[in-house]
Amino acid sequence: MPDNRRSQNITQGIQRTPSRAMLRAVGFGDDDFTKPIVGVANGYSTLTPCNKGLNDLALRAEAGLKEANAMPQVFGTITVSDGISMGTEGMKYSLVSREVIADSIEVVCNAQSMDGVLAIGGCDKNMPGAAIAIARLNIPAVFVYGGTIKPGHHNGQDLTVVSAFEAVGQYSAGKIDKEELTNIERFSCPGAGSCGGMYTANTMSSALEVMGLSLPYSSTMAAEDAEKAESTEKSARVLVEAIKKQILPSQLLTRKAFENAIAVIMAIGGSTNAILHLLAIARSIGVDLSIDDFETIRGKVPVLCDLKPSGRYVATDLHRAGGIPQVMKMLLVNGLLHGDALTVTGQTIAEVLADVPDAPPTNQDVIRPWDNPMYAQGHLAILKGNLATEGAVAKISGVKQSKMTGSARVFESEEDCLDAILAGKIQAGDILVVRYEGPKGGPGMREMLAPTSAIIGAGLGDSVGLITDGRFSGGTYGLVVGHVAPEAAVGGTIALVQEGDSITIDVAARSLHLNCSEEELAQRRANWQPPKPRYTTGVLAKYVKLVSSSSLGAVTDLELT
Repeated sequence: MPDNRRSQNITQGIQRTPSRAMLRAVGFGDDDFTKPIVGVANGYSTLTPCNKGLNDLALRAEAGLKEANAMPQVFGTITVSDGISMGTEGMKYSLVSREVIADSIEVVCNAQSMDGVLAIGGCDKNMPGAAIAIARLNIPAVFVYGGTIKPGHHNGQDLTVVSAFEAVGQYSAGKIDKEELTNIERFSCPGAGSCGGMYTANTMSSALEVMGLSLPYSSTMAAEDAEKAESTEKSARVLVEAIKKQILPSQLLTRKAFENAIAVIMAIGGSTNAILHLLAIARSIGVDLSIDDFETIRGKVPVLCDLKPSGRYVATDLHRAGGIPQVMKMLLVNGLLHGDALTVTGQTIAEVLADVPDAPPTNQDVIRPWDNPMYAQGHLAILKGNLATEGAVAKISGVKQSKMTGSARVFESEEDCLDAILAGKIQAGDILVVRYEGPKGGPGMREMLAPTSAIIGAGLGDSVGLITDGRFSGGTYGLVVGHVAPEAAVGGTIALVQEGDSITIDVAARSLHLNCSEEELAQRRANWQPPKPRYTTGVLAKYVKLVSSSSLGAVTDLELT
């Protein structure tokens, strides 16, 4: 019998009689009090297609846990839809929701002394939120991804939600008419599941599979396919075995596991948000990981997958081509993956991948051969310079112009920037500066998918740059630089940029520079005043007081230690 926390407590004597009485009311029988009690953290909601199917998976997990002789206790956790709130004030709550999810799972599992936890999530912040909680709890755990959406189809093209954002820019630029805009909106999201390209949700589900918290192949399954429910039930059985063997997150989420995750994210062309989230998860488990580690690994790993947003294919195509295990095996045989890292199954990565071919199938071109990658090096570059002394993040896949010096167009919010793009006020050679959108300044570090998609839709993707202390959606591509730190709200150099200043973005040199003398910057800094708080009560006000720099993962418990 495993060293069960709550089941031991319940059987310790008559002082536990009230606990037993209450548990009888929710379905416990005489024989159930010695079984491991497993929390099922259910992120189900009808707020977003990403989470629409999660309750069915929770029921399947519940059945699987009972069959494996455990006692499941299902509880809810929240989600917000990034795609629906994008470009609005509501998007300020997106990154905050990661902390709320982590806190809620931690609170329930610790308050009820759970022996293990099975977390089910779909939308972007569900994965890192659950992983942060799993790291804090350090009890046996498995994550079940709700699955990816299948692509929409229109005029012979695969569509994703990003297609709708880009269509807005195309319509504003006069490239499509209202009927075409409406058709793209109608067909972009055909059913349940998370956004279909290698955007943030699919990137983070892939990372959790690589780090051993999810079962092999589960991160690219479609939400509506039968194999997703079957994988969920198998996850429940695996978790019960992990409880018996006491396979803990601290054994899975090691330095080697994070290095593996970074390598795979580079190979699949994953989201910039992965940097923020992996830094946060690493801190929660006590692994020393820095923003510079991403740049080190980036230089060693090629981009192997031709996936949206900058490529052609979606996650379901990757799944049919061999999924994340195929990419992992290619990295493993080429010395870029730690094969001795452990998974929740009790097997090592090398053991999990033993039967996976060394090379991808020849009848597909989603996963490129090792000797013919999409790009020779990874796509998520860390830039530094006087505009980002702590670092900034650029997604450089698909970028035709790797160096640009342009004239600054300064905007104090995302909305102001988007209005200028849609009004045709942005010209080739401009570098847009969107500031006071960082973790503290926004607050909440909004994603700039609306303006970046409008730039692409207007045909300016190769000739206009954008830098921000906010974030980018996993669906963003182009010459864009986010996570600029220190952010404007704490006096970072981005706060000192003036309209018309010369800025250089140099991807090859990993440099982000404001072409201004130190004397001029010192004078501007002396005259700078921090803005008044935008929120003085509620969750956003609390968040501002607690949140760290994006270069540290934008965590909310950094100053509490």
